[in-house]
Amino acid sequence: MRDDTRSGTQVVARVSAVLRAVSARAPHPVPTRDVADDTGLTRPTAYRLLSALADEGFLDRDGAAWVLGPELFLLGAVAADRYDITDLALEHVRELARLTGESAFFSARRGDETVCLLREEGSFPIRSFVLHEGIRFPLGVASAGLAMLAFVPDDERAAYLDAVDLSAQWGPQHAREPLEARLAQTRSTGWALNPGLIVEGSWGMGAAVFDERGAPAWALSLTGIESRFKPERQRELGRALLQHAHALSQQVHSRS
Repeated sequence: MRDDTRSGTQVVARVSAVLRAVSARAPHPVPTRDVADDTGLTRPTAYRLLSALADEGFLDRDGAAWVLGPELFLLGAVAADRYDITDLALEHVRELARLTGESAFFSARRGDETVCLLREEGSFPIRSFVLHEGIRFPLGVASAGLAMLAFVPDDERAAYLDAVDLSAQWGPQHAREPLEARLAQTRSTGWALNPGLIVEGSWGMGAAVFDERGAPAWALSLTGIESRFKPERQRELGRALLQHAHALSQQVHSRS
């Protein structure tokens, strides 16, 4: 690869990382130091990129911090017709929250990550606040990421697992062997279970939603406290998730 091509690719990667760092904490303003910490960039480099993005309208300054800018809204509106199914997902998220009393979510796959797009609170008064709109996790982390990774083609899943070490950040239960066991269990039941692996006592379940090509592009999920996710209730919650995930997949196929 030529040096100028390599340099250009590096700049694009850094800009993408900066935008993701700001969007992950939206709508709250994000200080430069937090962007630097989240991306691994030095503060001067992070500030230069943030300033350049603000000059182009992709970010706005909010005092000494940064928020998403109007140009991203315009680009997102153009892309929404192809990629956004939140209008279809909203009814399922709301119904899952109503039926189960748990917090319900809709997440989308973006490359090797999942991003939460919708959240609806259930009626149960004790809630888990691990997930919120905009938060990102690597595939294989959290129930939505487990559900999607479980149903990608075998060679794609193997290549991803060869390239990452999730245990370095997320703990030994995200090492390859226990992760592959959870993925196999997900393929067997159809739904994924996260037994408090991100925050102790906060459990989650998820089911993949498939695009018109049969790829797991989204997921519906539920989170709550451990006592609400006993084995007998997991089957009940799993059936509800699969029912709504299948119905949403069918709506996506019909709209394509």
